Amino acid sequence: MTDARVEDLLGRMTLDEKLAQIGSIWLTDLLRGGELDDDFAAEQLRHGIGHVTRIGASTGLRPEESARLMNRIQRVAVERTRLGIPVMVHEEAVAGYLARGATQFPQAIGLASTWDEALVEDVADVIRRQMVAVGARHALSPVLDVARDARWGRVEETYGEDPYLCGRLGTAYVRGLQGEDLRTGVIATGKHFLGYALSEGGMNHAPVQLGPRELREVYAEPFGAAIRDAGLASIMNSYSSVDGIPCAGSAAILDGLLRDELGFDGVVVADYYAVRLLMTHHRVASSPGEAGALALRAGLDLELPGRECYGEPLRALVEDGRLPIELVDRAVRRVLRSKVQVGLFDQPYVDEGRVASLFDTPADRVLARRAAIESIVLLTNAGGVLPLDAGGLRRLAVIGPAADDRRLLQGDYHYPAHLEMSFEDGGGGLLPSGGSAFAPGPYYVEHVTPLAGIRSLVPADVEVSYAAGCEISGDDAAGIAAAADAARGADVAVVFVGGRSGLTRECTVGEARDASDLGLTGVQQQLVDSVLDTGTPTVVVLVSGRVHAVPAIAARAAALVQAWLPGEEGGAAIADVLFGIAEPSGRLPVSMPRTVGQVPVHHDHRAGGGRAMFYGDYSDGPTTPLFAFGHGLTYTSFAYGPLEVVSSGSTTDAIELSVAVTNTGSRDGTEVVQLYVRDDVASVVRPYQQLVGFGRVQLAPGESTSVTFTVHPSRLAFYDAAMRFVVEPGAFRFSVGGASDRAESQATVVLSGDVAEYRQREIVATAVSVPAERTSAAGSSRTT
Repeated sequence: MTDARVEDLLGRMTLDEKLAQIGSIWLTDLLRGGELDDDFAAEQLRHGIGHVTRIGASTGLRPEESARLMNRIQRVAVERTRLGIPVMVHEEAVAGYLARGATQFPQAIGLASTWDEALVEDVADVIRRQMVAVGARHALSPVLDVARDARWGRVEETYGEDPYLCGRLGTAYVRGLQGEDLRTGVIATGKHFLGYALSEGGMNHAPVQLGPRELREVYAEPFGAAIRDAGLASIMNSYSSVDGIPCAGSAAILDGLLRDELGFDGVVVADYYAVRLLMTHHRVASSPGEAGALALRAGLDLELPGRECYGEPLRALVEDGRLPIELVDRAVRRVLRSKVQVGLFDQPYVDEGRVASLFDTPADRVLARRAAIESIVLLTNAGGVLPLDAGGLRRLAVIGPAADDRRLLQGDYHYPAHLEMSFEDGGGGLLPSGGSAFAPGPYYVEHVTPLAGIRSLVPADVEVSYAAGCEISGDDAAGIAAAADAARGADVAVVFVGGRSGLTRECTVGEARDASDLGLTGVQQQLVDSVLDTGTPTVVVLVSGRVHAVPAIAARAAALVQAWLPGEEGGAAIADVLFGIAEPSGRLPVSMPRTVGQVPVHHDHRAGGGRAMFYGDYSDGPTTPLFAFGHGLTYTSFAYGPLEVVSSGSTTDAIELSVAVTNTGSRDGTEVVQLYVRDDVASVVRPYQQLVGFGRVQLAPGESTSVTFTVHPSRLAFYDAAMRFVVEPGAFRFSVGGASDRAESQATVVLSGDVAEYRQREIVATAVSVPAERTSAAGSSRTT
């Protein structure tokens, strides 16, 4: 039915109408005099259009106003063009729908720290509901880049350093966003294909030097997982070149690897201005038409955010025979198919009357708080200073620039942080500025800062003294002495430091805000040192999208907490964890380096990597990370039983591994049980260890449960010397524990028989099962 509908339309389209469908237009280009003028919009859309670029993320419109505007634009497209093809509105949604009034969840790196697939799916489901309500049916999310260079400003938008973790959480996000049926869902876009996060020097858009094996096994794998396990419907190209070939113009990447090898059958959209950058940045094209033809031939279906290269420049090439119309038709088919899939032809309009009730509801805020709580990682807790005893405090000092600034709770793709380019920077050459009725402005949903969260939990007789001490950036240290005075004499000092995430020049982290130093910015280190020097027990909380290198703070602070960018309920969540109302259950999705000189440092270096031969360490320090991938402390303790294995010993049969986990402490707690594997001897160099499964278990004191992993051999496959995707017979060493550097139990499985050949598109995800029944130390049981 879908194909027949698409072919019928395609057969009736003129060249102008076809080119319009593979292009887009900024919302603000439909305005005249700061308002939407239907007649002017009808002229701009006379041939139709593929996508309208960002209503929510370009304006300050409330949800009901956004829906009303979308309906007006849609009526122009449906009722005032020859074929009546509806428009697709795309938006950003990395950590919540990027629009005024939408729920702002923790930034992606925080969601990754939860290691909670069900939670991520729930978050994406809220985003789906809010976007569908206003008629936005295509999201430019999730970011599936594997991030192993902490200098890169966009690490915060990713799910971390591990291809398996990125793939599982990305798959959960896609499931939540696209839903059971795309007719009630939102098309998810996996980005950035491919290798974008491995740029030279950690610099945005910089070239990537990467071999075909690593490209597939590591950087393509999260995309492959989302395609095969969740039906990912859209892909966005990377800005970078890989081994000298720009991804936006690479048929080998966008057609051969993506479609032929990974089995993708959706629509490929350009990252903003990526087609033009083939000419201006990569210098592989000399004109907009040449850039457009290169991208179209490579398999890039839709130009975003406008039609600079896919409009008139392509028209001339088709008319004089230099570009086959079949290539245009191929892209048009994919764009039209996506519109049919989401039901735009059958239901192009939305119900404006019910929109407001679907945004940032009490239930959404509860979920935002839960997500923020689970994202918090307790890195150190010397002497058990945490959780704080609110009833036993006399005086508490709350210090630091991130203690009472709602803006610093947001990541670069939160609303309104992302829109600073418009309302502070006049567009910055990247985003257009709308008229007064559409001006984005710094509109926030209600945010809870850490100071407010703390004050809400402490008794009235506890004195809470607050001092910012300094700003995130700059060299003004005038307030540090007052901050130290506030800490002096307090029972505990809690210092909130971090970064300002965004895209403008004053930001310290985020897209285009890469760094050569992973320390704290400005004079924040001086602030922390001054508080520590007072002798007051000090808890340091990192509120930042940057993976900071802070060995001196880790060594001196009574406790160190990674809070990332926790979103609108962040302050409440941080306070809940600090005071033990909620447990810390986050685990690091990245390795935290000791110094920038270690980069890249990650848990799964290939054999021979991650250490300096022949002494093991650098001449001036360790090669190990400050905190390992998967690390995170709790307020209790866990013990592991032996790793039990059931295996036929074949390279084609699944392996079942089970372990008993017991809460041996005095408080309720959550353990993230992590399963790793090492291929002892292989025909090519393999990683020291690879994550192949994980599961969260909640246990009361003394309770035990079992966690069972079913690992299919395809999960152990790799590309051999002939680039076949194979599992070779031999010994595989499995280990299980609470972090990549804490193997609590191990078992070796020997596989025999022939080499088994698979395809990457056939990898089976590890199944994880945890029985509902828990057993106590006394032998009683309960069902969760």
